[in-house]
Amino acid sequence: MIASDYTVFLVDDDPGVLKAFSRVLRGEGLKVEAFESAESYLARRQDGVEGCLVLDVTMPGLGGLELQKRLVERDQAMPIVFITGDGDIPMTVRALKAGASDFLAKPVPAETLVRAVRSAIEQDVSARRARDETARMRERLAGLTPREREVLTLVASGQLNKQIAAALGVVEQTVKFHRAHIMERMEAKTVAELMHIAARLGIGASFEASERPLRSED
Repeated sequence: MIASDYTVFLVDDDPGVLKAFSRVLRGEGLKVEAFESAESYLARRQDGVEGCLVLDVTMPGLGGLELQKRLVERDQAMPIVFITGDGDIPMTVRALKAGASDFLAKPVPAETLVRAVRSAIEQDVSARRARDETARMRERLAGLTPREREVLTLVASGQLNKQIAAALGVVEQTVKFHRAHIMERMEAKTVAELMHIAARLGIGASFEASERPLRSED
């Protein structure tokens, strides 16, 4: 059974499909909210709800692909399982490139729907965990001093202590001190872990020689 904390949002202009899908998914212990149009879903949708979207591609008014685009623009994207009765390959590729979790053709067997929804929810859980962890990393990064951020940037770009000391105009022992403090602040047990954290935060891609280092050895 899938955890009941998650909500599946069904959007399809066919009441029969909504009824059938709702019955199957509720049987899996899931919360389900059904909408007969993309417009009604947009009017109801609240950010922060965990789960996934099961979305018909072709509907009167706002279609499924356009709804997907609008959700991305609003930073409200969640994993989407597209359902279609007349999808083609270009349409499928477009949806998947835009972040869709799956693309199913009607009629959809119950076990296929459940499997696709289960996968989409797992994708949502993983994405949220990754975002939360990155947010915690950014909070720790904000606690570093300007000098420590300079040292971190150079460490992440692959420079040795001796090279960092020369770049910043300090002695090597000072670099070692800052490096140890950075690892403690960033909660990195190894240099490899620190490099991974820096990569997650986009640090160390480049260090311009024209950037003037701090003069003090703080």
